[in-house]
Amino acid sequence: MRRCLLYLHSVLFIFILLFNTAANTGIAYGMQNTPSFTDEEKALIASFSEPIKVGYVKDRVPVSFSDENGEFKGISLYIFDHISNITGLKFDYVPLPEGEVTYDYLLSEGFDLVTSVEYNKENQNARGILTSHPYLSSRKVVVAKNDMEFRYDADLSIAISKGSQTIRKVLGQAYPNFDIEDYDSIEDCLNAVNTGKSDLMIQNQYVVEYWFSKPKYDKLKVIPVPGLDDQLCFSAVVAFGDMKGPSPERGQMLINILDKAIDCISEDEVSTYIIQGIMENPYKLTLADFLYRYRFAAITLAVSLVIIIILAGLLIRQRVNYAKSKAETKAKDDFLSTMSHEIRTPLNGLVGLNNLMAQTLDDKSQMEKYLRQSTVTTNYLLSLVNDILDTSKLQSDSLELVMRPVELELMLSSTESIIQSDMADKGLRLDIDYDIKYPCILGDEVRIQQILLNLLDNACKFTPEGGSVSLSLKQDIKENNKVINSFTVSDTGRGMSEEFQKHIFDVFSRELNTVSKGNQGTGLGLYICRSLALLMNGDLKLEKSDENGSTFIFTFVSEAAISANDTAKNASAEKKSHPNILVAEDNELNGEIIIELLRNKGFKADLAENGKKAYEIFKESAPYTYGVILMDLLMPEMDGFKASKAIRSLDRPDAKTVHIFACTANSSPQDKERAFECGMNSFITKPVNIVELIKKLDEQE
Repeated sequence: MRRCLLYLHSVLFIFILLFNTAANTGIAYGMQNTPSFTDEEKALIASFSEPIKVGYVKDRVPVSFSDENGEFKGISLYIFDHISNITGLKFDYVPLPEGEVTYDYLLSEGFDLVTSVEYNKENQNARGILTSHPYLSSRKVVVAKNDMEFRYDADLSIAISKGSQTIRKVLGQAYPNFDIEDYDSIEDCLNAVNTGKSDLMIQNQYVVEYWFSKPKYDKLKVIPVPGLDDQLCFSAVVAFGDMKGPSPERGQMLINILDKAIDCISEDEVSTYIIQGIMENPYKLTLADFLYRYRFAAITLAVSLVIIIILAGLLIRQRVNYAKSKAETKAKDDFLSTMSHEIRTPLNGLVGLNNLMAQTLDDKSQMEKYLRQSTVTTNYLLSLVNDILDTSKLQSDSLELVMRPVELELMLSSTESIIQSDMADKGLRLDIDYDIKYPCILGDEVRIQQILLNLLDNACKFTPEGGSVSLSLKQDIKENNKVINSFTVSDTGRGMSEEFQKHIFDVFSRELNTVSKGNQGTGLGLYICRSLALLMNGDLKLEKSDENGSTFIFTFVSEAAISANDTAKNASAEKKSHPNILVAEDNELNGEIIIELLRNKGFKADLAENGKKAYEIFKESAPYTYGVILMDLLMPEMDGFKASKAIRSLDRPDAKTVHIFACTANSSPQDKERAFECGMNSFITKPVNIVELIKKLDEQE
């Protein structure tokens, strides 16, 4: 209800601004269009050969803030640009440090002006600064929890940010019973009220409305406070006594020039700038915001919507990267058009399935059917996200390989087990043949297997029932003892047209035929595979494709490595079969879901709400109680990295052999490398694929 009232208030406020009928909104100054400057003022304007250094507050969205590129943005900027056009003055905007800014700092850093200064008696009487007319007026509002009863004579605590210290004296005089508490930022103030550490906070109404778009603050309300206007002005920094800096006379003349310019800005113009600042700088929902807002929704729909939000962010980034030339603009449009179709089609299916499930809650067989269909569609959306992420990283040269020893026979065996069921379902024969001279090489096993699985999956899709697919590996030696690894994937499908073969490695290249019709695919797979092969100092080529089938050859160069198989066998000898599992997860909902899924599969699992608790549970348990720990990386009290180190350092026989899986949404190469350095054995990326997780756990038995 509070959120609806807030939105209604914002709409009405903008409507009022448009018609310029409300009091205490905008500025009510003279209506003259051109100021009349004195000769001395004109001379001062002409004397500024360099832009005037202006300090601005960088965390007051949408009034005054720094964007992601560190540039000055907000309502204030639109007004300052107008002032610059009127006076001819040029401004150089420099962000002020966080917290309270002292006069000595401003003087030593050579600031001429400071913006977003509160227009009150305390600042007007401050030593060393001169204040202008206010250029922007709004209200200060109090924020409290929905169930909070606000009383002026109560003993309440009120949070203020360190950049809002001039309000302290005003609050002390108006509400002597209030206990004023300092916090580093506006968000910290809101969090203090949201968690009950403080009863109230006070801030500019535009800033509060911006932050109220964050879902976690849905239990907070705004309380208007009569008489607490928030007028913002310029202040000129001047020197006095023997201090170095501009003289008071020069500063006063600069303030006079600004006052005349401010007086020329009409109410309609300021109203337009306020609307522009609010509309162009909305709060941007994060993934955490989205998960909070829909934390009680159905799991399938929630995952799907999260994926769509991620895609939207990636598409926006892709749009920016492609907008460099006419040719790139066309590529951008093609990309957005294709991705829009790819997202909309499965999304429509998910929406329909959720509606059907809502209508057939008592029909178990139908529900199971709809859930299976929903799972397939969700997995497709997840693969689409992975492909877009890989494409984005490859095009920005930010994808890094994680080089570790790769047991080739084990990798091929794992690849066979993953693809075998799809082959069997379609009635295809899978043949794997290899001539391995160097059984262990140095490479990125995940990316190598990704390429092989993509090629095998394509072969399975485009080969009719009764056909066959083959995978072979040969190794040769080149100079400097480098190993040339050549993987060949062939099928007995119907091949591809000659025209399509010319574009097979392009983004979104797909060819439909009677065999592949109905199979989903993004058209990104082969583009990603070839890009990964090139990143490995190798290549991926189509050797042939005709009516007898297609053949792809994937080659890359690596170094021979020492096998870690013996160490793994020794460690596994000490493990108990079907290990008990300790799940370290600070998100209560995620923890409950994974515990339930594991128990449904016959595993015994316990939950630890943070890394410190996981360490304590393991330490106090009998040796070999737990065979596997699923460790989230980012947790309060103690994160997953520190918890893993602490467990490995315990003086007990299973501290070195227990398998610790990093289970997190952070999948960067740096995170993976750090996880392995802290003693973790494997890395599982969220959202967790329960089938792959169970397969990994079964391997530990």
